[in-house]
This record gives sequence, structure tokens and C-alpha cells, in this order.
Amino acid sequence: MSKQITLLTIVCAIYAVFFTSLWDWNVQVQAFAVLLIIQILWIGRVFPLAVSSLMLIVLLSIHFLDYDAVLDEFGSSLVWLLFATFILSHAFIQTGLANRISLGILDLAKGSVRLLLAVSFVMMFVLTVFIPSNIGKGSLISSTLDDLLSHLQRIQETSNIGKSLFIGTAYVSSIAAAFVPTGASSTIYAFGMLSDVSADMTYVTWLLLFVFPVGLFVGGLWLLFMKVFPAEHVDRAVIADLIQTKKQEMGSWSTQEMKMAGIIGFTLALWLSQSLHGFSIPQVGLFGAVLTVLPYIGVMSWDEAKKGINWDMMIFFASTLMLAHLLLNTGVLDTVSGFMVARGNDWPAYVIVIGLIGVIAILRVVFVNVLGFMTIMLPLAITAGEQIDGLSPLIIGMGVYLACVPGFLLVTQSPVHLITYSYGHYTDRDLLRVGSVSMLMWLVVIFLSVFGYWQWVV
Repeated sequence: MSKQITLLTIVCAIYAVFFTSLWDWNVQVQAFAVLLIIQILWIGRVFPLAVSSLMLIVLLSIHFLDYDAVLDEFGSSLVWLLFATFILSHAFIQTGLANRISLGILDLAKGSVRLLLAVSFVMMFVLTVFIPSNIGKGSLISSTLDDLLSHLQRIQETSNIGKSLFIGTAYVSSIAAAFVPTGASSTIYAFGMLSDVSADMTYVTWLLLFVFPVGLFVGGLWLLFMKVFPAEHVDRAVIADLIQTKKQEMGSWSTQEMKMAGIIGFTLALWLSQSLHGFSIPQVGLFGAVLTVLPYIGVMSWDEAKKGINWDMMIFFASTLMLAHLLLNTGVLDTVSGFMVARGNDWPAYVIVIGLIGVIAILRVVFVNVLGFMTIMLPLAITAGEQIDGLSPLIIGMGVYLACVPGFLLVTQSPVHLITYSYGHYTDRDLLRVGSVSMLMWLVVIFLSVFGYWQWVV
């Protein structure tokens, strides 16, 4: 409680200095003060995220914009895309289809421990298409893998297998979410920001842009786990029989599962064919969400669907859009990026970009809230990119976006880390041991994309 009181006192002091009539500050200074206030509230968890976000809305409506103009962000297509994905995700899990698909993918390993880790990564990517929540994916997959390991541990030691599977789940959940445009709230935000930079951005375009860095890193991560945590020898038949037993317990496909498979397949087909029909990704998402609650066609009632909507996250998400637009419209980001570029005039452009991405990757260690962190860094990167010769704002923005996404070193860097850690299959030392190498690998992959792959495809 004392921590919250201290932070709240600091917030009140900042407000008193910058928003009272005692001093006359320009709008850029006040906008920066708002950024400082809301980051203290969000990072310090002084109040629940939604409450802090509502306070931001009040602050903006009093000091910067008309109240109706502030609330316009709630009508953003990105907010409604998040709304739609919550409903689709809830239906996907509630019908049991998510669990059936997970077991089906794990069965592809045919009992091989090495392949089991690889297919668990594949499973994460498949589920990301349908579950735009790292916490949702992490909980579902951790529960499935823990059940499997619990049976194996009755037969023999499987500590290294557990470390690889559970740390891998923590890492790949965020990486997979970065790959799929609707994979997480932070990805939806990034998709919107980068779409403003490139009018040609579509669902398929996004996948093509990120398939190289994501694929290269996940492949390297699999090799790293095999080296750092050599898998114990386990009878392939034992693992295969365990998975088959779980699949048999689910029985035959239910009507609800088949309906949901059809809805998901139809929605995904429309997302992938966006360039042909012209409907936006948010439009298609809402269409799919509506199908899940229609009589006869759908798989649940509206009352059931409402349980899957995270209203707190929607308020928080809309507030991040408000904050980003405030920083852009007041010129704060132009000033900061201009200062950065001016100080780096004597340096080649690639040195500035490497330094920017490296610093952001380090700062990410202390920022738990990825979306809040990205609200600052992504608009700043895009603005800076407009002032750096030789590289496009889109490429710099994508590089910074990837640097913002994963947390490698600490359990506290992600809610999924906390979920996987709670099962007791790895320690803080295990995470730091493999995470330090993983973080370096990730930075190398980002630089290869910025100065190589993206130069070719953009």
C-alpha cells in the first residue's frame, strides 16, 4: 500500500506542477507530463488498468481535446477488432475445439521428445490465429503439457523436457502473437500503426513481412533448447499412448465443434483473401463474431459471449490509442525524434537504428505491459524513421515493434511467464540462462530483417 501511496503522491505533484495556473507550460511539455503520469499509474499498478485509463480520458478531455473527440477512439476499427477477437477466442475455447486441435498437433510428434518441442511451437502459432490472448494460449497449453508431463514423471525423470516445453511456451506465445495480425492486443495496435505508414498492409502482407524473422528465431530457439536442456530419453510409445488416450477421452467431434471450425475457417479465409473482396480485417472479425451468436448457425448465446469480452482491456486499449495520437498531434514525438537524429548526425544511419533497437530491448526488461510500452516506442520509431536517411519509417517501425514484444530474462516480464513458472518446471536461473542467449539471438534476427530481408520485400 505504501508503494501505491508514494506513486500517487508523485502523480499528484506532477499534475500540480504542469496543469495548474501557477505556471504557463506549452502543450508539448504538458503532453509529456501526461505520458509520465499515465506510465506511472500503469507500470506501478496504482489502480487497475481500466481505472487508470479512465483517468487518462478525463485528463485529456479537460486539458487537450473536446470530450466527444476524446471518445472517438472507442469507435476505432482496432477497438472493434479486439472486441470481435475476444468473442471468437471465447467460442473457440468453450466449444472444446482448442483442446482438440492442441492434442491433434501434439500427436504429430509420434512420441518423439525432440519433435514434441517443435510441434508445441507449431501448436502455439496455430492457436494464435484463433486465440488473440497470450494469457489464454499460455493457460491452455501449459495445462495440457503439465498433464502430459505429470504422467511421464511417474515413469522417469523429465526435468529437461519440462524446462524446454514451459520456457518455450513463455517465449513462443509472444513471438507467435507478433506474427499473426490479430494475435494479441499489442499486435492489433502495431498493425494499425504500421498500416498508417503503408497503405498496402494486409493480413497476408503482414505474414510475409514477419515470416523470416519469426521462423528463423523459432528454429534457432528449438536448437538452443536441445543444446542447453538435452532431452531425457523417453520411450516414444509411452508419449504417443498418453496423447492418444487424451484424444479418445474427448470422443467424437460435437456439433458445436464442427460449427466453430466452419466459422473459424470462413473468417480466416476472408482475412487471407482481403485483397480480393476489400473488406477490412476488423470488418471480417466482427462478421465472424456475429456468426458465433446467431441462432442455429452460432455456438453460444449472447449472454455466454459477453463472458469472454475483457472490457477492462478494451478501455485500456482505446486509451493507448488516445495517448499515441496525443503525442503525435502535439508534436512531442517530432521533437524527441528530431533531438535523437540531430545528436546522431555524425553517425551512419545503421548505427542509430542499431542503438535505438538495442536500447528499446534493454528497456523492455523493466516494462511488463507490452502495449503501454509500445504506445511510446512505436510512434517514436515511425516518427524518427521519417527523419533518418536510407531506411523507411516502416522498416524502422517493424524493427522496434519486434524489440518491444518478447521478454526473455525475468519471470515478471510477461503474464505468460508467470503462468508457466507457476507449474514449477523451471527456475529463475533456468530462465536467465537460456534467456540471455535468446535475447541476443532475437536482436541478431531483427538486425538481419532490418538491413536484409525487409530491404528486399518492402
